Amino acid sequence: MSNKSAIGNLFPQSNPRPLTTGILPFQEISSYRDSGRISAPLPIDDNQIQPASIDLRLGRVAYQVGASFLPGRSPIKNKIKDLLIREINLENSAVLEQGSVFIVELLETLRLPSDVAGIANPKSTTGRLDIFTRLITEPGIEFERVPRGYSGSLYLEIVPRTFPLKVRTGMKLNQLRFIRGKPPSTDGRLAKLAEKEQLAFDHEESPIDPKIERGLSVSVDLQGNGAEVIAYRAKRTRHAVDLDKIDHYEIADFWEATVASASKEITLQAGDFYILASSERIRVPPTHAAEMVPFDPSLGEFRIHYAGFFDPGFGYGADGEIPGTKAVLEVRAHEIPILLEHGQLVGKLIYHKMSQSPDKVYGLSIGSSYQQQGLALSKQFKRPAHSGQEPASVHAPVLTPQLVL
Repeated sequence: MSNKSAIGNLFPQSNPRPLTTGILPFQEISSYRDSGRISAPLPIDDNQIQPASIDLRLGRVAYQVGASFLPGRSPIKNKIKDLLIREINLENSAVLEQGSVFIVELLETLRLPSDVAGIANPKSTTGRLDIFTRLITEPGIEFERVPRGYSGSLYLEIVPRTFPLKVRTGMKLNQLRFIRGKPPSTDGRLAKLAEKEQLAFDHEESPIDPKIERGLSVSVDLQGNGAEVIAYRAKRTRHAVDLDKIDHYEIADFWEATVASASKEITLQAGDFYILASSERIRVPPTHAAEMVPFDPSLGEFRIHYAGFFDPGFGYGADGEIPGTKAVLEVRAHEIPILLEHGQLVGKLIYHKMSQSPDKVYGLSIGSSYQQQGLALSKQFKRPAHSGQEPASVHAPVLTPQLVL
């Protein structure tokens, strides 16, 4: 036997599975936690890790600052010092007032591989409460983006837009996806996926052909399809919403309901915040994750979707047993009133492939709040009798899309 053969027997060559491009799944995010690529001073448990993202937690101090600022080369703590109004201890909870800007250093820090980047988004409950959040890295040149190979702290800008917000250390307002490489996402690939998987259903749960053009087209439901309420408009109130209180608040104290009308239209008043629902029931198979984006920037000051992440299994289930789920649309008209008509296109759902199927998918089995939702407010509000939904569990992760029109 040659020396080379002997060495080969002692140290057999391994053939590791090549790393594939795409959105990283639950099990790979878990491995990042276990290896220290994601770390925190408090333990990161499995409930914090979603099928295709990780929930990020607020740190111990919020800094109220006089203005938002663009990411740049100047250290974030220097910016905070220059703009500081006051420091707020979050360990025993505190109220963040609407219209004010707060910066919080998050508990999680990162040490990413050179081929992995990140993209952040508000969680569903955050979007449905009209809480504006943006992730900041240091250094960084873009909000909501973590560059490849990033190593360092994470900060969150928070602006409660409609309701004061009661928060504490450890609460989760945003989520982070990890992406290896540059997985392509084109209409051709989406059309091929639609040939294998049914991606859209109507209100009667019958399959419909998806409209694919720069993503899967999503339209607004203003006829209700059997439901009396087609929209909620947020009231202007000084009452704070405590994120720890589940199925607690009376809807009428915070929201004004709009019922279906013969005209099948609604006028969005400038500056007001609305919760609407899509006409389509949509699906995201476990092999993919999705993100809602405005379909046409030329619409102008019409903002759709703060929280745009859809997890693998949304409206699908583990084995395709669910005939789609409506997307909840968080909508604001900015400078002028906007007339919306039933069936009008308001967004596009972009599908991205997973690097591999996740070990867990979005659904009731992991406590997901909105798997079979209709028009649904955040889980802090009592479920109306006509909604047909169960109250959300205290530990339920929330994933909702949001629109800006």
